Formats: sequence, C-alpha cells, structure tokens
Amino acid sequence: MAEPGSGPGGARDEEPGKEGAAPAPKKRRLAGGERYVPPPRKLSTGVSFGAEHFAETSYYFEGGLRKVRPYYFDFRTYCKGRWVGRSLLHVFGTEFRAQPLDFYRAAARAGRLRLNEEPVRDLHVVLKNNDFLRNTVHRHEPPVTAQPLRILAEDEEVVVVDKPSSLPVHPCGRFRHNTVIFILGKEHGLTELHTLHRLDRMTSGVLMFAKTAAVSKRIDEQLEKEYVCRVVGEFPEHEVVCEEPILVVSYKVGVCRVDPKGKPCKTIFQRLSYNGKTSVVKCLPRTGRTHQIRVHLQYLGHPIVNDPIYNMEAWGPDRGKGGKIGKTDEELLKALVEEHRSKQSLEILGISEEDLNSGGENKDCGDSGDCTKSAEADPVNGNSCPAEDVKDPERDTKDPERDAKDPQRDEENPERNVKDPERNDIAACPPNSDINQETLEKDKELGSCGNQDGQTGQKGWEEKDPLCVECRMSRRDPSPKELVMFLHALRYKGAGFEYCSDMPEWAMDDWEE
Repeated sequence: MAEPGSGPGGARDEEPGKEGAAPAPKKRRLAGGERYVPPPRKLSTGVSFGAEHFAETSYYFEGGLRKVRPYYFDFRTYCKGRWVGRSLLHVFGTEFRAQPLDFYRAAARAGRLRLNEEPVRDLHVVLKNNDFLRNTVHRHEPPVTAQPLRILAEDEEVVVVDKPSSLPVHPCGRFRHNTVIFILGKEHGLTELHTLHRLDRMTSGVLMFAKTAAVSKRIDEQLEKEYVCRVVGEFPEHEVVCEEPILVVSYKVGVCRVDPKGKPCKTIFQRLSYNGKTSVVKCLPRTGRTHQIRVHLQYLGHPIVNDPIYNMEAWGPDRGKGGKIGKTDEELLKALVEEHRSKQSLEILGISEEDLNSGGENKDCGDSGDCTKSAEADPVNGNSCPAEDVKDPERDTKDPERDAKDPQRDEENPERNVKDPERNDIAACPPNSDINQETLEKDKELGSCGNQDGQTGQKGWEEKDPLCVECRMSRRDPSPKELVMFLHALRYKGAGFEYCSDMPEWAMDDWEE
C-alpha cells in the first residue's frame, strides 16, 4: 500500500530551507513488509451538520408517512483498541455477526471497504493502532409520521419546536435524515443547535434548542417540565407521587423497569380527566431517568394506553403493576420481541430483525430515539454494535448531572452535542440473507440509486443496489396511528420564559377511544 505523501497524489512536503516551512514529519523506518499507518487526523469538534450532509438524499411523503429515499453513506471509525493485532476478517466474523464472511469478501471486491483510504484487497490484513476504516453502504431509513415539525418560537437565543411522535431528535441507529436535527437543517435552515433536553422518539411535544453553548448552560439549569398522557383505567383523583428507582434492562430494545438496584427517581402525577375507560394525567418529573414517566405509570398499574413497550402482554397478566413481572430480564426481552414480531411491529421499537441478529447488546439504541455513544454503527441499521462494547449497563452513572437534565432522556444519541458528523463507527453488513456472489460482484458503480433530484413526492430510486439486501426486502409500513404514543411534553418553563404546545387531540375531554 503506497505511503501517503511519498509518491504521486500524496501530501507535498514543504521545501527544505524555505522560510516558514515546517519540517517534514519523521517516519519510523519500516521493517520489510510492514504496513505504514498514517497518524490520526484531527477531527474538528466544532463542525455541525451542514449542506453536504443534508444533500445526501431527500424526502417524499406517502400514506401519511415521511419517507427518505435510499442513499449511499460512509461509516467511518478508527481501529478500536481490542481490534489491534487481529485481522479484519476476524473482527467481522466475531464482532459483526449479522452477515456471513462471504458478504464482507464480496463487499471488499466491490470496493466498498477502505483502510486508510486505500481499497481493502485482503481481509486478512492485521489491524494496527490508528488504522482508519471506511465502509460505503446503501442506506434505508424507517418512515416516520408525516405530521409537520412546527416551530413554536425562535429568537436570538433559542429555537422551540413541537415534535411529532415517532421522530428521533438526533441521528442514531437507522435514523439520520428522519430526525429533528436534519429536518430543521434541511427544511428550515437551522443548524449548529445545542440540545437543551431530549424526548423519546415516540414522545411528542415541546423540544428546545439553544443557539449557543452559553445559552444552553444557562437555560438547562432552569427547566421545569410538564407532560400529559392518557393511561389505562381510572387514575386516582388525588396527587400521586412515585419514587421507585429505575433500572435499564436493555439498551438495544430500550426497556427499563422498577428495581431496588436502579437509580432514584421522582415523578408527581395529577389526574385531569376520566372518561370511564382511560384517564388523562399530568406528569411532573423531578428527576431525569430513561423512560421515567412510562415506567412509573406502569408500576402504578396505569400504563400509557398505546405504549409499545410498557403496556404489552409480555409483562404478565398485571402488565408489570407493582413491579410484578414473573420473568427474568432475558425472558422478558424475548417475550417483548416475540409479541412485536407476531404483530409485524418491530419497527415501532426502532429495531429490526437484523438488529436482533447482530449478536450483541447495543446499549446505545432502542425505542428511545437518541444514542449517547457510538455514531450509527451498522451500515444499514446503525445498530450492529459489537458485543464487547457493552461494558457498563448503567452507563449514565458516570454522568449524574446529564441524567438529571432530561426526564425522558433518549438512549440513542450518537452525536449528542450535534457536533461531529464525520466520526462514525463502521460495520460492513446489510441484513442477514443468502448472498448471491455473482449478484454482489456485479456492482461496479455506486450510482445505481437512480434519480436523487430531491423533488418531494417523486420516487427516483427504483434501481436496486446489488449489495443491498434491503433493496430486495419488502417491509410493512407502520400506519400513522401506530406511530403515535399518548405521551406529550406540554410545557417547559424557567426564569422569564415559558413555552407551551397545544393539548393533543387524544387528551381532550371529548376524545373517544
């Protein structure tokens, strides 16, 4: 492999003796056959998503859903410490198990895998510290509701929006363009925003962004939050305070439960109305744990009516009331997945069959909608994180202040401060399937995605990518109704400000089941 800077096309050294010229970096003399690894590039932490990212693809609307045209995308990562000394083939075979090794060989022959910006010719190459991996994939995103992202307020300090249900805040997992951050950038020209708080992907309502870091820090310490939800049964008329600790069961599926070993929590509930079947309840979270409102309501025996996790039969006949489940965590997760699989609704959880086959618990992704660690790890799903990544199942204990900032903090947030769009984890596997080698090796161009003219409503991507199994799959689209959960961030206020959205239709007194 040619050494960068040592031949045609390489970096040009300054002329010796020239005024202002920097001395050329000294290269360690390589032993015979030893592979040169360039020094790591300095990544700019101040770069936000911009026009080049927004132009990757476009939206179209169909059946009450916002959809993203499939597009080509590079996943990138530096070699992880545990990979050093192992072959690329061994890493794929042990940590990215969603695909057979034949797929990776075919992807390399098609020029989709690059090591230090050179095509990978031999998957037996032994990885070294600072190796830079790039994988080009044909990416498909799940649909979200077509309900508009409304801007409630904007001034020189903040942007406040009314987030629809089903829309993640940040890129993560299978979502990139179908996120609040990308829609604000693509359709409203709003970039370089600082997140003040987060909402679960399935939670709708008030979402605030600061335009500067200083504003973010000042406002973040003041926020008081009020939610409204519709729950099963007749909620008590008097004020109810729940202080049960919450434990994360699975980051991949996005499941929590009440457990004495969990983190301390406090939520105040007050019933607003009861229609004979369900109750509308005001929720005031005083701490910020993952799924806090939803888990506490389940524990009280009044889960949110259409909660796709905490109001499922998998929790047992009492649906988790009082913390009574009667299953181990593994049995619970299996039962939840099987229940959604039987209803063909795994997409509602933000996961797919491929994610479940990836062979590792990904603590960064799930129902919640934003990740906090690696950025978009699987080439198609963004969820195929290696099993060894899971070292701290209670990860957020390392940052208690962060945890307290958001009552419905999402577990998926690959670019938490929306600042580093270039640093992505790599994987090289579309979903599991039988692989036709002849078909895979026919791929000579990356431009087989068809028309990418960006005109809303026109499907210009009928041509299929020969390496992309998603292109040959048929998935059931969720209905717009399935993408709504009856939990809404109604009001956020602090010293000198208050932002409120409209009460959702399902929370009205005259709403019928």
